[in-house]
Amino acid sequence: MADRAAGRLRARIGAPGCGGDPRFSPYGTIAFTGRALLGDKPLPHDRVRLVGPAVAPGGTGGSDFPRASLAPDRAKVLVSLGTANADAGGPFLAAAVEALNKLADRVQGTVAHPGRLLTGVPPGVLVRGYVPQRALPPHLDAVVCYAGHNTVCESLWHGAPLVLAPIRDDQPIVARLVVDAGAGVRVRFQRVDAAGLRAAVETVRDPAAAGHLEEIAERYVGGRARTRGPGRGG
Repeated sequence: MADRAAGRLRARIGAPGCGGDPRFSPYGTIAFTGRALLGDKPLPHDRVRLVGPAVAPGGTGGSDFPRASLAPDRAKVLVSLGTANADAGGPFLAAAVEALNKLADRVQGTVAHPGRLLTGVPPGVLVRGYVPQRALPPHLDAVVCYAGHNTVCESLWHGAPLVLAPIRDDQPIVARLVVDAGAGVRVRFQRVDAAGLRAAVETVRDPAAAGHLEEIAERYVGGRARTRGPGRGG
């Protein structure tokens, strides 16, 4: 079946007689990751090049996000499930709001919620329909996310530990790599409650893990300097 599918793909791209697997370039594969996450796992072939994350500078994109109002004396934690998971993420985000509210004396929580279905949000937690996610990581102390590859890359680039709640597709694989590397913890998307999320955030923010995370982040970006924002809380 795989051979027939490959043959149909070759015909569709106008190269019915080409050899090899048309899904992959014969010249090489660029992988936006690094050994900090992959460990010593063998690569599929010797033409794979590990180049680290592709992270562009992030601006606010004309948004009205009140970054200046974030409390400078508290740690910054972002919760984001992306736009594709907005509808399914209601219970998870509600639990996250409750967890962050319990930590409000030392944590400034921001929840990205495009669906805008959350009600009764306490004043200590900021809920926004849109968050300039590429602009925030330099100022964050932890990120709670669904293990999407882009969010993971941006968080590790800036040295922010991760609480991962994978939902589907490659997300469980990405989450396992992060956990195995010691850069985050995993929770069950469908089952975790506010107490579990609170414990996970406190775990990744443990000062004892900070040195290890810094090493992981430096290896992940290939020794390049990362931009760390001011005002990261304790």
